[in-house]
Amino acid sequence: MSAAARRPRKTGTTAAVPVPNCHAAGIDVGATEIFVAVPEDSDPRIVRSFHTFTTDLIALADWLKQSGIQTVALESTGVYWIPLFQILETRGFKVCLVNARHLHNVPGRKTDVCDSQWLQYLHACGLLHASFRPSEQVCAVRSLLRHRENLVRHAASHVQEMQKSLTQMNLQLHNVISDITGKSGLAILDHILAGERDPEELAAYCDIRIKATKETIVKSLVGDYRCEHLFTLRQALGAYRQYQQFIAECDAEIEKLLSQFDSRLDPPAPGEPLPKSTSDKKARGNCLKFQNADMNSEFYRLFGTDLTLVPAFGTLTICTLFGEIGPDLSAFQSEKDFTSWLGLCPGNKITGGKVISSKTKHVTSRAARAFRMAAQSLWHSHSFLGDYHRRMCARLGKTEAVTATAHKLARIFYHLVTTREQYDESIFAREQAKMQERKERRLRREADRMGFNLVPRAEVT
Repeated sequence: MSAAARRPRKTGTTAAVPVPNCHAAGIDVGATEIFVAVPEDSDPRIVRSFHTFTTDLIALADWLKQSGIQTVALESTGVYWIPLFQILETRGFKVCLVNARHLHNVPGRKTDVCDSQWLQYLHACGLLHASFRPSEQVCAVRSLLRHRENLVRHAASHVQEMQKSLTQMNLQLHNVISDITGKSGLAILDHILAGERDPEELAAYCDIRIKATKETIVKSLVGDYRCEHLFTLRQALGAYRQYQQFIAECDAEIEKLLSQFDSRLDPPAPGEPLPKSTSDKKARGNCLKFQNADMNSEFYRLFGTDLTLVPAFGTLTICTLFGEIGPDLSAFQSEKDFTSWLGLCPGNKITGGKVISSKTKHVTSRAARAFRMAAQSLWHSHSFLGDYHRRMCARLGKTEAVTATAHKLARIFYHLVTTREQYDESIFAREQAKMQERKERRLRREADRMGFNLVPRAEVT
């Protein structure tokens, strides 16, 4: 008998056959009509259609209750699923929001009825994974933050219209002053619209901190004033100020919602004030402006750690991460799950023992985009993370280096938020020293192989 025949055969564990859930339903969501499928023994009509009016959604939830349904799977189609999701969740159903990429049906079977039945079958067998959705309290802040982002974008478009009107009148003010929406720029524009045409008088409204000389500013204010362009300039300036008012109102509403969150900081001793953020980073022009609280200290209170100490994290980045993820990361069991959800870790497409592809999956996520933008800002940083980003750029190229650095930032974010520890650069300094030692050993081996000796610079002098 051969050795292979005498060797005991390995018995692998077989996957358990999923037991169908007889209390699961599937819903295909549309803009005007919704199709719902339930198990065969729940109702004589296993598929029903409902309109998207609120009364019909309530009737849908009542029918699911009568059919004994406990859990529901629905596809995340645009924003049409949000009202139904909220109603079902309020009525006590366990709602599974499913990614559309996970629902490929058999080719040739693409109808609304078949889609709802396919959803119900996959959900009953436990083959669908629910997408991450923050708490309702975080979702309320997220809606306002996304709305505020649109307001900032619209305000920027009106700034471009003002610059276009100035260019058509050959007023080069926006090429001399870096920001025409600043104190000096707005003062000059107001006096131009009020009828002032003397360049010397207009230049007198510039702040002393303007870097351009007075002669340059005077030359930039000599132009061909036309009534039609002055009209468009007046309307663009009015629209810009209107959007700034909308943004201020949105900031006040966001501040009100954030004040309702519980603090994740340990309560201070009696008589001791709450700790504040120690970061000296200045807020950018489009950052939120709170009336009754410092924004850095507010997010310090909400996350339980000062994320602004991380070199790549600015206030806008932290604000975006709070709105998209929230302070509670218990839905992710580990850093690997978190980075996989963000689409920042390599894939493992393997067949026949051969790696076919290790590309990261395509994920449309504002949180992942925030991590990538934070990684790009590290190019000129003198910290360990800046060195890591430049090293990855030399090894992998610019695009892959941004993903690798964003992956490291996401792991740091997960660790700091879940443990509530403070960012400590000395930990990375020790890692930097170890890397320097490895590099020195590698250089010595290479020099020894080529017949040279490495001599420290101090010994040479």
